[in-house]
Amino acid sequence: MIGAVYPGSFDPITYGHLDVIERAAQRLGHLVVLCTRNPSKQPLFDEAERRELIEASTDHLPSVQVDAFDGLLVDWCNAHGINVAVKGLRAVSDFEHELQMAQMNSHIGGVETLFMTTRPVYSFLSSSLVKEVARYGGDVSDLVPPPVAKRLAERFG
Repeated sequence: MIGAVYPGSFDPITYGHLDVIERAAQRLGHLVVLCTRNPSKQPLFDEAERRELIEASTDHLPSVQVDAFDGLLVDWCNAHGINVAVKGLRAVSDFEHELQMAQMNSHIGGVETLFMTTRPVYSFLSSSLVKEVARYGGDVSDLVPPPVAKRLAERFG
């Protein structure tokens, strides 16, 4: 039985994401990491690449599955019999946006959201910053899992 879903664009997955995934899976049982499309962002990696990187980064977690979806989270949840979403929070600014989405998901689809704060060591970390550092040749090896660091190096040369 799948316990919860952790949705995000994961472009790319970072150690901050992985921290939330590991802690959520430990506490909630099965967890689906759902790779979604954010229409307001232009992704660096396509859906297949993002899924592959998530799978490679979570292969040590037997209770974690990876899926992808382009649409409303509540539609995916209702189709899969899941009514709990997990969202990671780094700062108060994350909470403001995530709270609105959580309330909407509850209202239109009965999906409740559990918020997990990131560990302080990851509170600054975002996929956007990782991509920017990698684009200019910076070392991201302590920010992302090894398969992601390798793929970023390949992408940006």
